[in-house]
Amino acid sequence: MRGDPKPARIGGHLPGLDGVRGLAILMVMAVHFVGDATPRTFGERLAVKLGNYGVLGVDAFFVLSGFLITGLLLDAKGEPHYFRNFYARRTLRIFPLYYSVLALLFLVLPSVAALPPALEESRVHQAWMWTYTANFYIAAKASWALPYVSHFWSLAIEEHFYLLWPLVVFSFRRETLERICLGVIVAALALRIGLSLLGTSELSISVLTPCRVDTLCVGALLAAMARRDQGVAPLVRRSGQAALAIGAATLLVSAFCAATRMGLAVLHPIRGTLFAMFFGAVTLMSLRRSEQSLAARAFQGSWLRTFGKYSYGLYVYHGVLSFQMLEWRVVDRLEPLLGSHPLAIAVQTVLGVGASLLISVLSYELFEKRFLVLKRFFAPETSSAATPPPQAVVVPGAVERRLD
Repeated sequence: MRGDPKPARIGGHLPGLDGVRGLAILMVMAVHFVGDATPRTFGERLAVKLGNYGVLGVDAFFVLSGFLITGLLLDAKGEPHYFRNFYARRTLRIFPLYYSVLALLFLVLPSVAALPPALEESRVHQAWMWTYTANFYIAAKASWALPYVSHFWSLAIEEHFYLLWPLVVFSFRRETLERICLGVIVAALALRIGLSLLGTSELSISVLTPCRVDTLCVGALLAAMARRDQGVAPLVRRSGQAALAIGAATLLVSAFCAATRMGLAVLHPIRGTLFAMFFGAVTLMSLRRSEQSLAARAFQGSWLRTFGKYSYGLYVYHGVLSFQMLEWRVVDRLEPLLGSHPLAIAVQTVLGVGASLLISVLSYELFEKRFLVLKRFFAPETSSAATPPPQAVVVPGAVERRLD
């Protein structure tokens, strides 16, 4: 509640988190530029299989969002205009790009040209997009039933989280919030298992907000724990071992599922929670000092951070572009020119990622930043009072603890 003591504050810009975001968007783009290809050889089947594991990038995004948003809310708790500032800043970051793309696809383009049949199909059902309920439509159809924009399902889930979570954080003490996060994680897992046992489509389960909120709450739980009196340092120190242990458990579950095909209705949902826990550990690993951790050095590298900086635009634009490239049969057109089907897939990937990045950079620098500068009018009043340097944690008593 408003009278809670202020939690330990994780301050400054933490570059490793940009790197985690960059890894997540690269994984997601691999799904659409590689995973959607039609394989012909064993090597291509392996590449497509690995590409499709990039869907886990969405899990990484969810964990990171839960961690960052909960941290921001906890740090702002008790400040004036708690709700106004949060919702205004989220609106300025998310709505301009999201609704501009919808307007372009569903209002502007139809007025100047006939839409491709697939895009016209999505235009017919555009209300689901405008209201951030696309995930429920996809779940009801049990298919990616919104061509060009089906990937917006995850943005809908995040928006639901942004809508409700500030009230939860505001209403409960940090210690209670930790227990709420644990309860939500268990409840979401139980719901996924129950729906799976009832024969509900795995796709439907994977896009429903109540079934995926545990991933966000893994990040939220870590953010709350990081604001205990001892700070985030103990969590960061144990993050590497946790990632190895959780990763090993995930591989064992996956191997058992693949070898026996037994208990999938229970084990697949459990594996989903393990993935979330793994990315939670990875998020903490990115906070280490770069000179002390190879993983942290990678996450804090400029190339991953660049993809992380433009990840929102990349996510929005790449899905539209990748679907159009499939419609244009780019791989089939490139193969005669290059004399190789695998090379054609590789070139399509480079072209797709490159074009997506170019569009996203232009969008951010020329359009989105015009709205982002307005966020300063909704900044917490104490945010600039004593912001610590990156990779540091301030705890009560003004004691600085390095993240090592």
